[in-house]
Amino acid sequence: MTTHVKDPRDLDASCPAGPDRADLTDPRGRRRSMGRAAKIISIAAALAIALVGCAEAGAAPQAPSAGAPTIVLVHGAFADASSWNGVVSRLQRDGYDVVAPANPLRGLTSDSAYIAGYLEQLGGCTLLVGHSYGGAVITNAAYDASNVHGLVYVAGFAPDAGEVLGDVEKTSKDSVLNSALLPLTYPTDAGGDPTATEYLIDPQKFHSVFAADLPADEAALLAATQRPAAQAAFSEASGPPAWKKLRSWAVVGTDDTAAGADVIHSMATRAGADITEISASHLVMVSHPDEVTSVIEGAVTAVRPTC
Repeated sequence: MTTHVKDPRDLDASCPAGPDRADLTDPRGRRRSMGRAAKIISIAAALAIALVGCAEAGAAPQAPSAGAPTIVLVHGAFADASSWNGVVSRLQRDGYDVVAPANPLRGLTSDSAYIAGYLEQLGGCTLLVGHSYGGAVITNAAYDASNVHGLVYVAGFAPDAGEVLGDVEKTSKDSVLNSALLPLTYPTDAGGDPTATEYLIDPQKFHSVFAADLPADEAALLAATQRPAAQAAFSEASGPPAWKKLRSWAVVGTDDTAAGADVIHSMATRAGADITEISASHLVMVSHPDEVTSVIEGAVTAVRPTC
């Protein structure tokens, strides 16, 4: 709220004149003076109430009641934690505790172990949210994590035990991701071959494949800053799924041509998730942060009594 301070001369000119000597000696003058004073007091009181009301209206929303879980956002392949920025800012505005750790993107087994270790150190009740490949990571990381009370898949994979993401993607009629991948190599300390394969999305295809509902300049920025994902992320078999033990929610971008809307919807249905469909690309949390935040906050409300 902005308070405007008037020039002191304006204040003097606008103030009612004080009672003259006749007012003080004549009973009728005293009554008139008292009447003016009463009106001034009434106006002052009304102004004070209005100012308090304005201050309350402009105040920040109260933090959620005690017992709300910490929201943990796990990003997917070809991205980093900043892909959650729009959602993070809204959750923080609404008073929630939220963190977005870095997902190493070196392989499903090691990435899941990394996030599981993070959850153990974080402690306390948590709600785990995964985007894209991050969905497969939370599926595995949460299986033995006693402090995870719910899962939210945002255009996220929810594999079953033994499934390999690379094989699953080949069954999608909606995904064109494989045709847009560029193979690279990186050094490894593992025995045998000193290098391993990782992938980037071809920057020339990033907009159409990964972020079709974002402005071209924003998609170009994301393409330039994307993080590569190791082949092991798509070739290692998934372990026992946490969605068989925990309640889950899913956001499906119906125009997702990266993971494939058909695969994401099918996995969410199998997991028994509460599904929200949004006309959006794979980066639904970037293009529709309000809707995604609403789903996450609904999940928080549902799991809060279990924390």
